[in-house]
Amino acid sequence: MNTDCVFCKIVAGELPAARVYEDTEILAFMDIGPVVKGHTLVIPKTHYDPITRTPQAMLQKLIVAVQRIALAHIEGLGADGVNVAQANGESAGQIVPHIHFHVIPRFANDGHSFNWTPRQYEQPEEMTRYAEKIRNALQAQ
Repeated sequence: MNTDCVFCKIVAGELPAARVYEDTEILAFMDIGPVVKGHTLVIPKTHYDPITRTPQAMLQKLIVAVQRIALAHIEGLGADGVNVAQANGESAGQIVPHIHFHVIPRFANDGHSFNWTPRQYEQPEEMTRYAEKIRNALQAQ
């Protein structure tokens, strides 16, 4: 447990949360600032951050829980769809530095949009250079 972490305090019962799912390693609870009502956070009970330092076995457990919550949004809330989001670092919009997934139910008329404005590479060769850098980093792992 990280004593400065809001999510660790929720896991420990030191802060309240509307819990929707819990097992020995995973906790899912309602986001207090929902994008759309029903917005749920899925976290490991153990403090990990960021995704690149989270053990693969834990990531597998997290994504299975995310899938269950998404299905519960569809079946229990009547959601038409679901957004799943995960951010790492302040520049990516992460506020609480404890790995977590956002599961957000979506409804045809919920008034929210996650659409973004697509950008372009200046030329196809630029995209190829980015792909090469990523491939090289993958090979070095």
